[in-house]
Amino acid sequence: MTDVTENPTESVDAPVDAEALLDEGDIAADYLEELLDLADLDGDLEIETRAGRVYLSVESENADDLRLLSKPDVVSALQELTRLAVHARTGEFSRLILDVGGSRDARAQELAALVDRAVERIEGGASSAALPPMSSYERKLVHDLVAERGFTSESEGEGAERHTVIRRA
Repeated sequence: MTDVTENPTESVDAPVDAEALLDEGDIAADYLEELLDLADLDGDLEIETRAGRVYLSVESENADDLRLLSKPDVVSALQELTRLAVHARTGEFSRLILDVGGSRDARAQELAALVDRAVERIEGGASSAALPPMSSYERKLVHDLVAERGFTSESEGEGAERHTVIRRA
């Protein structure tokens, strides 16, 4: 089952072709459905578009069906493979975000806890607090969390070592 939800609050910064996003979501969903079939796993897919990006979620009534696929490294790999499948069909770079079995929400909670501990260190007298390396998507979530708490943050480092440093505002 595939549901498509369009969010009317698209990003104003860059013009986004809503039809192209829906096509991207459909291609990605087809790819993942085929993968789930090959692995003999049950999963329901939901496609949503927000801020010029496709968000694809895979859920299952039986949590064990997606247990292995919902590990962070596996989700990242599946996301990249899905992006490549979209690129192969459209010739366009895909920025889709994949969530398997609620893994993104779980990771967002982990990141919030990391930010909380870093803020505590700064409030305890540290001039800054560096977080471990993470993906650009995760760094964006961290930057948003840090700003909500009244602190500043910036990404430092290159490639796989790129990380976020938090400081007082």
